[in-house]
Amino acid sequence: MIQASQIRDRMQIVGSDGQQLGAVEQVEGSSRIKFTPKAAAGGGDHYIPLAWVTAVEGQTVRLSKSSHDVQQELERSGAPRRA
Repeated sequence: MIQASQIRDRMQIVGSDGQQLGAVEQVEGSSRIKFTPKAAAGGGDHYIPLAWVTAVEGQTVRLSKSSHDVQQELERSGAPRRA
């Protein structure tokens, strides 16, 4: 299990398909990551649940979801505010 303390600001976030999604702004509590999308879309805050993180390798945070799936989750939840 990934610990929130393993994730640092400005680490790159990559989907399970290898596509870069953006960069970590900050870890909020022990359950979510606030991030800046690679292609900034609209205003508001973007969040990824820590549960989606499968690995932290160097300066990269790897997710269990593809970049496409993450985008769909953001859109379903009223993006660009939260996932």
